[in-house]
Amino acid sequence: MAKITFSNSNNDFYQSLKTSVDAYFANNKIKKTGDWRLYSKTIILVTTALVCYGLLMFGGLQNWQALLICVVFGCSLASIGFSVMHDANHGSYSTKPKLNDFLGLSLNALGASSYLWKQKHNIIHHTYTNVDGIDDDIAKSPIIRHCESQKWVPAHKVQYLYLLPVYALSTIFWIYIMDFTKYFSHKIFTTEAWKMTTKNHIIFWATKILYVTFYIVLPMMVWGFLPWLVGYFVLNAVMGLILSLVFQLAHVVENTEFEHVALDATKHVETAWAEHQMKTTANFAMGNKVISWFVGGLNYQIEHHLFPRISHIHYPEISKIVMEKAKAFNLPYNKYDTMTEAVASHFRVMKQLGKKPEQVVRQVQAA
Repeated sequence: MAKITFSNSNNDFYQSLKTSVDAYFANNKIKKTGDWRLYSKTIILVTTALVCYGLLMFGGLQNWQALLICVVFGCSLASIGFSVMHDANHGSYSTKPKLNDFLGLSLNALGASSYLWKQKHNIIHHTYTNVDGIDDDIAKSPIIRHCESQKWVPAHKVQYLYLLPVYALSTIFWIYIMDFTKYFSHKIFTTEAWKMTTKNHIIFWATKILYVTFYIVLPMMVWGFLPWLVGYFVLNAVMGLILSLVFQLAHVVENTEFEHVALDATKHVETAWAEHQMKTTANFAMGNKVISWFVGGLNYQIEHHLFPRISHIHYPEISKIVMEKAKAFNLPYNKYDTMTEAVASHFRVMKQLGKKPEQVVRQVQAA
């Protein structure tokens, strides 16, 4: 098991930032969790998803109409993942833990396991962001090479060309392969998974069975095998592409940094945890309210990583405080004005990482 520790000697930035953010909520007399903006969004997104499912099952649609509905369905499920599931599983949706737990199960309704996701995302990814050897989010080698410390294989030369197909298949891999790999190995990448209770086991298997029933068995009875397969692929391709791109734009773009720790090794870095988050995370399209609404504020990843238990509806306001403090403490605040710029940056990084390491060294020496 790889381990990394951060410096505890220089927390001035985070303490100053936390004091200012706490003061913002206290002075404005508002809670750090969601409010009517999040609740109304939940109603809109869940209703849209249910209507899409109902139309596909009972609407008597023509094939082309059904495919369009599958696209809308995939978009709505992705946004539920960003906006409802994400806040709920971080405990930032509501002040009521039971409501958070219930809405966190919306991830199970999408086919994955909220229990395993909490361990993988809340604990491992948020603590060890962009740490190769621990962070499961960048552990896609040898299919994709996310950072320079990862082993290079010839296929990486063209990884920037096959990224989109891989991203489109990501939810299918997640639901049918990665979840079960983690479940049976009791491990999340190199980290031993937390022990599951009997309740966790029951929820895992019950929701997997329900997913197969509602997304495979019943639709196949209505449409037949081939039409169902096409629709199911379109649904997952849309959802997988959106989910993957948004999360990749947060950490695998130009100017974000990476750390590496070898298996069974322990590494200490002279950077405080909050400073590490600033160096490994990026925002995009902060001024675009439509994108912010759809991606559940995850275009404000810096704020989310620093304050994961604050609902995403507050990120636009507290981002002003974070930028001010970053400037005062001479720390980077990585951001892209538009989503297009962030996507282009991600593909440039992936193309660069696809080059054979010796070739990169020669280019640096020549420069």
